[in-house]
Amino acid sequence: MKLSVVLATFNEGENIDACLGSVYGWCNEIVIVDGGSTDDTVEKSHKYEAKILVTDNPPIFHINKQKAIELAKSDWVLQLDADERVTQKLKQEIDQAISSGLVDGYWIPRKNFFLGRFLMKGGVYPDYTLRLYRRGKARLPAKDVHEQAIVDGKTGYLINPLIHKSDTNLNRYLIKFNRYTDLIASEIMTAKTPVIFMLPEYMLMKPLSWFFMTYLRHKGFMDSWQGIVFSLLSSLRFPVAYIKFLTKRSK
Repeated sequence: MKLSVVLATFNEGENIDACLGSVYGWCNEIVIVDGGSTDDTVEKSHKYEAKILVTDNPPIFHINKQKAIELAKSDWVLQLDADERVTQKLKQEIDQAISSGLVDGYWIPRKNFFLGRFLMKGGVYPDYTLRLYRRGKARLPAKDVHEQAIVDGKTGYLINPLIHKSDTNLNRYLIKFNRYTDLIASEIMTAKTPVIFMLPEYMLMKPLSWFFMTYLRHKGFMDSWQGIVFSLLSSLRFPVAYIKFLTKRSK
């Protein structure tokens, strides 16, 4: 069975070598839809014989991911982010999975790197994501930043994780934080709930419930100081997004 690895990229020059290097020579093709990177992402990708389409960079990144999926020509599609790496054990498991032909898609666990360590608690692991599917059997709705692919058929689960080197430093985390809170603010803008009722929800209830769920219920405190920093920063996305919404609304 043939396999296409597909990505959507934008200014991923510092990550793209490690990502593509982990799959080059194993998969049958690499397909990249680039959102007009201003760094050397595209130049570096050519070294791995990638098929590259350069286009615009929409706020919902899944739009470009879906374009990459549609450009794939192999029997199976593995969708990656540029800050992810495929281990040898995962490659072997994928080979076995797609050869079996038992299902049409697979959920893959991820190990998420955050400020110096992989988070294994706080609800962050195993962080299953639906990334491997038969070509023509899956699509991304491209409506939400954290959405999963929709597979027309049965799905299964793999054991070996993707390595996700996402938040290697605070600056990288804050760039994504800013983008995600912009999207949440836009979602609030279209909500039909009166503004006065959203105030306690976004400024108090959502951040507190998220913090206690990740740090206490899911034992984020076992991930050292990174555990509390992750719980705190991720809970702050709700009030930050609400403040951004109020700022946009007042203009």
